[in-house]
Amino acid sequence: MVSSPHEAMHRIFQEYPGLFSRVSEVLGIDIPQPTSATVLPTDLTENSPVERRVDTLLRIETQDDGPFLLAVEAQGKKDPRKTTSWPYYVSYLHNRYGALPVLLLVVCQDHATAEWAARPITIGLRQWPTLTLNPLVAGPHNMPVITNVAEARKDLALATLAAITHADNPDVGAILKTLSSALREAPDNIAEPIVELTAQGLGNRPAAQQWRNLVAVDTSFYKSFISEEIRDEGRAEGQAKGQAKGQVESLLLILEARGIALTDETREEIDTCTDLNLLREWLQRAATATTAEEVFTKQ
Repeated sequence: MVSSPHEAMHRIFQEYPGLFSRVSEVLGIDIPQPTSATVLPTDLTENSPVERRVDTLLRIETQDDGPFLLAVEAQGKKDPRKTTSWPYYVSYLHNRYGALPVLLLVVCQDHATAEWAARPITIGLRQWPTLTLNPLVAGPHNMPVITNVAEARKDLALATLAAITHADNPDVGAILKTLSSALREAPDNIAEPIVELTAQGLGNRPAAQQWRNLVAVDTSFYKSFISEEIRDEGRAEGQAKGQAKGQVESLLLILEARGIALTDETREEIDTCTDLNLLREWLQRAATATTAEEVFTKQ
């Protein structure tokens, strides 16, 4: 079952560890070019009853500047508890991994949360801060709106993250159409996780159904879980529509045979009805009715 957008916003960095180098460019941060990245355990719990876990943790190697740690947090809403947990994550990781530099990236899907997450977190006195944490934030305020297929095809991982962060954008339909078109020529092993991550990232927003419709058409040859699920839904929907059409035709034949006249409004109501239970109810009434009112008046 497809899980929450929270998972997709950080899991994409596990699937595509090199994605951060392109995200840092978008954010205007001069980060050394990575040469490799390793997914690390996310458990930050010490010998205490408090369990702490960062969403995603990567060790990123660079050619000239050495390694650093990237902690990725997906944030769906403002959470005052993060003002204590995020500094803990950074200081704990700095200590655990031999004083490696630590970056915290927060991924958001709305402007208000992104603005809140970007505020520096200061520990200490107002006159003399002991520790200040400055999170990097990726969200709808700074991620690109990609509606060019060639641009999306150049970096499918970035295009996927951008689509997820713009899930509430009024133009999300064009963004998703661009991504689905860019996937048409992608190999299955590249396209399938992107189809899944995008569906996951959109959650239960209206855009999720748009994505499902696009996948059903543009990526109909993929065998991923979500693609198969969408095709199954499409087959079931098509079968239901076929049954409804048959019921409508039968109802009209019975009404004609019994000499029951229909107004234009009633005929349109019959033709557009897809409720099988209601159509069966009308059929049962039509078998003994002498007027249209007896068939269509609620009883």
